[in-house]
This record gives sequence, C-alpha cells and structure tokens, in this order.
Amino acid sequence: MCSLRFLLLLIITSLPVTGWSANALQAHPSPYLAMHGNDPVHWQEWGDAVFEQARKQNKLVFVSIGYFACHWCHVMQRESYQNQKIAKFLNQHFISVKVDRELRPALDAKLIEFVERTRGHSGWPLNVFITPQGYPLVGIIYLPPNDFMELLVNLNERWNKDAGELQQIAEQAALVMTRGSVSDGPDLADDLGSVYASVLQQDALARADMILGGFGEETKFPMSPQLSAMLNVYDQYRDETLGSFLRRTLDQMMSQGLYDHLAGGFYRYTVDPAWQIPHFEKMLYDNAMLADLYRRAARIFDHAGYDRIARQTLDFMLNSFRGPDGALVSSLSAVDDQGVEGGSYLWQNAQLDTVLNKQERAIANALWKLDHAPNLDAGHHLVFKQNLTEAAAELKMDRKQLEKSFRIIKQKLLTDRNKRSLPRDTKQLGAWNALALKAFANAAAQYGDKRYRQAADAIRDYLIGKLWNGKRLVRAVSKHGAFGEAALEDYAYAGEAMLAWSRLSGKDLDVTGAIIEQGWKRFYSARGWQQSEKVLVQYGAREPVIADTALPSASAVLVRTSLEYARMTNNQELAKRALSALNVGFETLSSAATWYASQIDTLQRATRK
Repeated sequence: MCSLRFLLLLIITSLPVTGWSANALQAHPSPYLAMHGNDPVHWQEWGDAVFEQARKQNKLVFVSIGYFACHWCHVMQRESYQNQKIAKFLNQHFISVKVDRELRPALDAKLIEFVERTRGHSGWPLNVFITPQGYPLVGIIYLPPNDFMELLVNLNERWNKDAGELQQIAEQAALVMTRGSVSDGPDLADDLGSVYASVLQQDALARADMILGGFGEETKFPMSPQLSAMLNVYDQYRDETLGSFLRRTLDQMMSQGLYDHLAGGFYRYTVDPAWQIPHFEKMLYDNAMLADLYRRAARIFDHAGYDRIARQTLDFMLNSFRGPDGALVSSLSAVDDQGVEGGSYLWQNAQLDTVLNKQERAIANALWKLDHAPNLDAGHHLVFKQNLTEAAAELKMDRKQLEKSFRIIKQKLLTDRNKRSLPRDTKQLGAWNALALKAFANAAAQYGDKRYRQAADAIRDYLIGKLWNGKRLVRAVSKHGAFGEAALEDYAYAGEAMLAWSRLSGKDLDVTGAIIEQGWKRFYSARGWQQSEKVLVQYGAREPVIADTALPSASAVLVRTSLEYARMTNNQELAKRALSALNVGFETLSSAATWYASQIDTLQRATRK
C-alpha cells in the first residue's frame, strides 16, 4: 500500500470554495476577518452551509486560516486574495472560507496537524483544500501568487477528472492519521509520574539547544508549555543539567531580541536561533504564560531578575492590552500602519540622533552597539550587547550615573516610539483572557500588588459576566454581541483561571465547578476528546491525548484542574473521571514526550505523594 505522504505527493505533483455571489465578511467583529471583507474573493464563514453548498456543487472547500498579527497572512492577502485573476478562479471553482484561527482554535489545531503530518512543516497562513464530505485533501502555507494560481488550476482539473479517487485518498489519509486508545480506568501506577517525568526530561534535553537555550536550529519560540512542565520536573527532582538549561533559556529570552527592552513584553518568536531578531507581533497568550512562568521561576531559582521580568510583563499587559472594560485584547500587530514589519519598534540612526543628545547616544551605542548601519531595512532592533556594568567600564562612567542616564534614555525613546501607530486586534477572547486571569491572580497572591488584584477582578467579571450564562461559554463578545463558538480550551483555561481566582478571593468556587463540569460534558466521552462541539472536518475528531501547541493541551489542563478542584471539594466522581482520562496514551507520551509535556506534567502531579 502506498504511504500516506506518497499518496498526497501524487496529488500535489500531478497538480504543483466559493459558489456564493458575495464576500460575507464585511463588518465582521473579528478585525482579521473584517480586513478580508473587501477582497474580491467571495469569502464565507465556516459552518454547515459551506459543506451543504460544496456537496450540491461538487466543489472543493478552500479553507484559509490566519490571524490579525500575522505578517505573511497580510502578504498573501495583498498578493493573492486581492488579485482579480486569482479571486475570479477561486469564486468559479471553489468554495472559499476565511477563518480567524483565534476564533476557531479546534479547527486550526486539526488542520495544522494535517499539514504538519503531510508536509513536514506548517504555519500561517494555513490553507487547506477539503472535500465536500469534510476530509482534508491538500494543505499548504504561504505560496507566491504564480505558484498559488498554478496549484489552483491543477487541483481543479484533477478534481473534475478524478473526484472519486481523490475523495478516497482523503478518507484513507484521515483513517491512517486517526489515533485510538482505550483508558485502563482510574487506577494509576504509583511510579507513573516519575517515570514519565524522566522520559520528558530526557526527550526535551535531547532536543534542547544547551548553548543558546530553547529549542530549534533555525527559529526560536518560547514554548511555554514545555518550559513550564520542565520547571515542575526540576522543582521536584533538582537535576542540575535540567536546571542549567532552564536558566539559560530564561536568561536568553529576557535579555535578547525576544523581549522589548523599552515597553516590556515578549514578541512571538525569533527568526534566528540566537534570539536576536523577532517577528514583531505580540500575543496576549504568550505574555500571560511567560509572566506566570517567570514568576514561578523566580521562586524556584531564587532569582530577582526573573521577578522583575514577570512584573514588567504583567505591567506591559495592563498598559498595552487592556480594554476599557478591563478585559484584554488579543494581539499587537507585527506590521505598522504603513505596512512595515517591525516599523513600530525599529530605529534609524537619524531618529536616534534626533531623540538623544550626544552623551545619551554614546551610551546607547555602548549598550546596544548601534554605531553602524541598521541590521534590518526598517532600522535597528534594540538588543543588549553589553550590560550596564560593562558599558560603564567602556565609557569610564560611574555605574549609578549610567543607570540614571539609561532610565532617561529609555523614557525618551519610549515617548517617541509611542507616537507611532501600532494596529491592535481588539478581540477579547475567553481562553486567552483566562490565561491572563490566572497570571494576575497568582501574581496578586504572591506580590500583594493591588493593581494585579484589580486586573484579576476585571477579567473575572468579563469571563463570568459576559461570556458565561451559567451553562455555556461563548468565545468572545463585541459591541455587536457574542461571536465565535467556545472550544475545549475556553472551558479548560477558564476553569483553571477561576480556580486560581477562587484561591485568591475565596469566591466563585461553585462557578468554577460548573465550568469544569460543562467542559467534560461537551468535549469528552469514552472515545476520547474533541476540541470543538460541532465537528465538520472528518479527521481525528476524537483523540485520547491532545498535544501541546503554543498553548498547553486543553485536555491536560482540564484534567489537572479537575483533580485539584476534586481534592478541594471532595468530589470523588470527578476525580475518577479525570484519572481515567489521564490513564491513556502512554505509547504516544513515550514516543513524543516533549510535545505532550502538559499531559506528563498532569500525570506527575496526579501521582505525586
């Protein structure tokens, strides 16, 4: 039998939705979808009607997923989706669906996995062709317009000629890639947590960059779920090789180009392995998770610098993400209002000369090594090349005087930078606000800072007052009302956040329990987890174990939160259900431990004496 990848390669090499009369995205409450509202492509929203139309017309569904802060999503829109020739072909031969990945995380996760497993890599913009019966057929990421048009033409010709064969291939692919596993019940072996903690440590360190920190040889992402789980393993077993890697990674992320040294906050990732040059979008979820990670790391490593970064990141979130109602928006764009990536953050030499006096410019040069042409077209990215002590020695200055001058330099640069326009994705997502609530509630408990308690209060009011009706969550609300279907991650992260809030405030434990219970009711059965309530894509609908992405596994978070809640309330039935769901998928954990770090972390906590 042909391998799955070979079958799909046949499609792509023998190659390289639409049907409606109008673009349906104008004035959509999602800024990302609204910006596609004037494309000549007849974009539709994801839903049952898309596949009903596809079956009637026997057309492939073209699903394009992206998000507001994504640089290459903007590029593909400009090059292809605003191209009249490409739009006309899409409108005639496909049903085209545009999806904001932040509104449909379950769909995004499924199609990311499909493209990753069939192409070996994935990302955004994520573009997948799906059969009318709901089976993914071919997936791609960014393509230049000529290549994209060639793919559309060849795929349409192949579908018109061999639709039955392609449908069969897609169904076979879904079958091959669907994992199955059965729980052994609630009784976990006593040593299970320690065994898999060791498996995680070995697997993660084998993939780790021990010199520069983090994971990856080309790009570097924070990978907060993995670092969080590894920090818990270190806290319990105190292995110094693991501790050294964690400290190195935390130090690099906060001192190099991933971190904004003027306003605070972390960018999404760097395009190089040395953490120097980021893609400049800032995401709420990254900053919420990293603030909580550094707060815990400060305690475990007794490191004041980590505490400083945790608090600066929380302050950045309050300054840059908070909306008028106290809930937090989704992201800050990588692209400024002139279409320049990083334009809101970068500095040309002439700008520096205008803002800083001669002595201040010399200090900036010493700290950031700016006495050369910018390393990016749009200007210098400010990355420390020396610390204050080293710069003071080079400049023959008193260190305290240098510190004072540096504070003035930062304020001058930040004041000037704040005059620039930085587009924001103003969606206030339940799941991401829940991650922020957890971070602020934990910080308020540890630091006793009233600002963090007030921030937690406001986010709690948003989650419970606007997104929760006592029985169901919604994904987000805007001035137009609720929009987006809540997914498993909304219930899991909201349950975890509300439990942190309940520990801080002594309130809402009953609400926390209700959210947890609805998460189980809506997304779990004996056949495993599904990440959305309504399943339209017939690929891996049920999973015994859900992997981590940039976000922690929602199933692992719900199990972990359920076990803690069950202990607090003596809920034996919930504890048994959670343990049974955890007692599964060990072959997967053994073969790819790093990608299931949250599941292993939950397993370790559940079996800890």
